[in-house]
Amino acid sequence: MSAEKHYDEEEIDELDHDEHFISQDDILEEVADDGDVPMDEDDDDGGEPGESSGPVHNNSVQIFPEHRKSVFTVAGHPTQPLAATGGEDDLGYIWDITDGEVIVKLTGHTDSVTSIAWSSDGEMVSTGGMDGKIRIWRRVGTENYRNWEFVTELQGPDEVMFLRWHPKGGVLLAGSNDSTVWLWQLPSGNTMQVFAGHSGPVNCGEFTPDGRRIVTACADGTLIFWVPRSPTPVFKLTPQDGRFDLDGITSLKVNPSSSLAVVGGAGGGVRVVSLNKGEVVATLGGHTEGESIEAIEFVNLPGVGAGAGVAVTGATDGKACIWDLSTMRLRATLEHSDAITKLLAHPAPKGYLLVSASADKTLRTWDARTGALVREHTGHKAAVLDASLGLEGSVVISAGDDGFALVFTTEAVEE
Repeated sequence: MSAEKHYDEEEIDELDHDEHFISQDDILEEVADDGDVPMDEDDDDGGEPGESSGPVHNNSVQIFPEHRKSVFTVAGHPTQPLAATGGEDDLGYIWDITDGEVIVKLTGHTDSVTSIAWSSDGEMVSTGGMDGKIRIWRRVGTENYRNWEFVTELQGPDEVMFLRWHPKGGVLLAGSNDSTVWLWQLPSGNTMQVFAGHSGPVNCGEFTPDGRRIVTACADGTLIFWVPRSPTPVFKLTPQDGRFDLDGITSLKVNPSSSLAVVGGAGGGVRVVSLNKGEVVATLGGHTEGESIEAIEFVNLPGVGAGAGVAVTGATDGKACIWDLSTMRLRATLEHSDAITKLLAHPAPKGYLLVSASADKTLRTWDARTGALVREHTGHKAAVLDASLGLEGSVVISAGDDGFALVFTTEAVEE
C-alpha cells in the first residue's frame, strides 16, 4: 500500500447497494448519471452542513462493500493487514485491507452487530450485538491469519453497548443496556464477574491502561471505579455529587498513567476525575451546551501534559477540543461541519497525530501540536459512524452509514 489508489464517483456507484442486493452480474447496461440523485431519507430540502452538492471525491485506497447496510463498528487488527467490521445486516466480517477480500464471515447474530474488538494479541475477535449476544472467534494455527474458528457465544447482557479486551490478556469486558457490566475469561468463556451498580444503560467502559482497574459509566450519569475481581465499587460518582451532573454520560477515557478519567456528558459538559481520590478535579467547558460529547482520546505531545496527559474531546457541535490536563487549559479547537463520532490517536513515534471522524462524511488527520490539518479523507456519502487505525497507524479504516468501509492512508503518500 505504498502507492495511493483513488476511487472515483463512478466506481463507488458501481458498488452501491439497494434492497434487492443487485450484483455485478445483474447489470445489463451502464447509464450515464444525469445528476438527478434520489434524496436519502435523512436528507433535508435545504441541505445540511457537510452535504456535498456534487460528486464525492474518494481518496481511499480500498473499499469494502459487503455489508450492504449501515456499518456500525470497525476494528483494525493489532499487527496484520486485517479489519473486522459489523453492521445493520446482522453480520461481521474479517477482511484484508489491502485488497478487500473476505477472510471470514462472522455469523450467528439475529440483530445488528454494533461492537467489534480484537484481543490485544490479535488471536481472538469478539462481536457484540443488539440481540445481546457476544460471539468469539479464534485464529486457527500459526502459519497465517486466514483461518478462523468459532469458539463460544457469551450470554448474559441485554443489548451490548461496548466491548473492551484487557490490554494484556484474554479477558473481555462488556456493558449492557440493562445496567449490568460483564467480565469473562477467554477462550474458556467462564464468567469472572457481573458488576451491578448502575441504573441505566452502561454506555461506556474501559480498563485502565495498566490493566488493574475498570471504569464504567451509564446513561443515568453514574461513574463507577472497580477492581476486576470484586463486585464492590472502589468509588462511585453520581449526579448528586458536586460538579458531576452531566445529563447522562456518553463517553470516557483514562489517561496513559491510569490516574485520571475524562468523562463527557449528553449536555456538553466534560469532567476530569481523579481515580486516586475518587473526586472531580476539573470542569472543561469548550463545547456548546446541549451538544453531546461523543468521543474522547489522549494524544502524546512531548513536553506537554506533565504526566496528566493531553486529552481531546469531540462532540456533536463538530468541535474537537485539545486540553492540557496539567493546567486544565484549552490548547486548540479543531472543527468539522457536523458531529464528531470518533477520535483516534496515532501510536508512537507520531503520537501527536490525531484522526477525527464525523457525520459530515469525512475523516481528518490533524497535527495536535499545532492544530494544523494534515489530510482530509473523503469518499463516504453518509455519516462516518466509526473508525480505527491499522498497520501501526499508517492507515485509518472507516465505517459508514452508507454501507461501506473505506481504507485511507493516514498521511499523504508519494505517488
